[in-house]
Amino acid sequence: MMSLTLPHFLMLGAILFALSMIGIFLNRRNLIVLLMAIELMLLAVNMNFVAFSHYLGDVHGQVFVFFILTVAAAESAIGLAILVLLFRVRSSIHVDELNTLKG
Repeated sequence: MMSLTLPHFLMLGAILFALSMIGIFLNRRNLIVLLMAIELMLLAVNMNFVAFSHYLGDVHGQVFVFFILTVAAAESAIGLAILVLLFRVRSSIHVDELNTLKG
């Protein structure tokens, strides 16, 4: 039976990170999908931190993950609040229609 090693977790993290980058570059119209892609990117980085932390026998990576998750949760809450406000004012959340936010 094969056990999961560090390269397996790093490869999975790299795949998740690449999928999130593809999601950001292919979908620049919907802000909700962009926020989800950014969250997926942060989770891929967190997976690498946990994998290295377990591999090295050190808890610093796992503690750092808690800080990243806290910032990601705050970013999601504030981002969704801004999206709700924009939808109420503009009746749309498409990025192309939000060009009045420049400057």
